[in-house]
Amino acid sequence: VKLVESGGGVVLPGESLTLSCVTSGVISTAFTGWYRQVPGKRRDFIAQVNDWGVANYYADSVKGRFTVSRDHAKNMIYLQMTDLKPEDTAVYFCNAVQLDESYWGQGTQVTVSS
Repeated sequence: VKLVESGGGVVLPGESLTLSCVTSGVISTAFTGWYRQVPGKRRDFIAQVNDWGVANYYADSVKGRFTVSRDHAKNMIYLQMTDLKPEDTAVYFCNAVQLDESYWGQGTQVTVSS
């Protein structure tokens, strides 16, 4: 299993950004999603998309601003982020859980600053 994130960058408050995660070896029934981490703090749950996007879950801090999706045909997981705030600054990680194993990408930095 391999996960590779991309799409991070530096944006102004209020702007949007979309993160992508290309996967290999992730089965269709895996739970996939995104987490983020600020240096010195724990890695926090952001969003999860379940099998075929039937039910998605979000942290309260991003609900209504972020949208998680998954394209099975392209082996991709996305995180669309709108109305970004300085407190969204973090390293964002793609995650897949399957067969009782959890897998992580290397992370991509998102910085929201004026």
